[in-house]
Amino acid sequence: MGRVFLFFILLSSVAAKAQRQTETIIIITTDGFRWQEVFKGMDSAIANNPKFNQGDSAYIFKTYWSDTENERRKKLLPFLWSTVVTKGQIFGNRNLGSGVDNANPYWFSYPGYNEIMTGFPDTAINSNSYPPNPHVTVLEFLNNQPKLKGKVAAFGAWDAFDRILNESRSGIPVVSGYNLLGGKNPTSNERLLNAMLKDSHRPWGEEECFDMFTHFGALEYLRTKKPKVLYIAYGETDEWAHAGAYRSYLDAGHQVDAWIKGIWNFVQTDPQYKNKTTLFITVDHGRGDLKKEEWTSHGNKISDSHEIWFAVMGPDTPVRGELNTPMQLYQQQFAQSFAKLLGYTYKASHTIADEIRYIFKMKK
Repeated sequence: MGRVFLFFILLSSVAAKAQRQTETIIIITTDGFRWQEVFKGMDSAIANNPKFNQGDSAYIFKTYWSDTENERRKKLLPFLWSTVVTKGQIFGNRNLGSGVDNANPYWFSYPGYNEIMTGFPDTAINSNSYPPNPHVTVLEFLNNQPKLKGKVAAFGAWDAFDRILNESRSGIPVVSGYNLLGGKNPTSNERLLNAMLKDSHRPWGEEECFDMFTHFGALEYLRTKKPKVLYIAYGETDEWAHAGAYRSYLDAGHQVDAWIKGIWNFVQTDPQYKNKTTLFITVDHGRGDLKKEEWTSHGNKISDSHEIWFAVMGPDTPVRGELNTPMQLYQQQFAQSFAKLLGYTYKASHTIADEIRYIFKMKK
């Protein structure tokens, strides 16, 4: 009887592994992009405020306005609200009861990215200038798996990602800020991007580059190096929000949506990636909304800025569209979800929150 039971356990395990189709995961963040715009589209109160519309409310309304929220959000994020919503899942519309929050108490970038990548909202990580992350992130864990060794990479507009992902210890290539692409043997496209990066305008000093360099660097790496785990972190949505530039903030979010479409179109036409890739899109923190003038800011003194969102689409995620079931999820659940999608259980010396079960076809 014991042998028969063991046989069925082994058979079930093999069947579960056979059912899993995800071989690659692409994780994308767009810094501080509010759930309010994601689910409701442009905010007319902000767009009409001369403090924030950059003197061009006519452009904002012409480009992003419609009488209904569904049309507004589709104008702003057409790929999310055409492809992702029909092929995946989108969480965080609090008006429908779908809550997603930071678990960390700070509600700004380094703590948020640490929470995403470790599943552990460490209260000691309380500054954007915090030293290299002492925790083994899920990216480092995956890179230590024999089948994934050397197939994990990260690209971020903000230079802090070298510390957040602890590039020096983890061995993961982290191309951030004004790092040049390609090492000693860049491709022709990487050489061109490097030349453009060197000569580019630097509105945020040496800390952060324009998202276009991060995007096209990551896309070239995807095409030529064929990673199994790729993290891309865009930053302009946060920078333009802090500047109070609502037109540029909306344009940056709209551009990220278009870039994500391009990434998805590429993976769905590449034999290595087609129908084997899961896409996970989220943010590090929210922004103010209760007081409209606080949309530019975040942190634990700003109401609502712990409120975030995420979307997921891939072969192991059932189509549920926009989630409208009352629930409360947390950013700390993302890390284990990334690992489980690839068939691993993320382990580290720190505690790790459980995965988000909604996004899996198979019962865990």
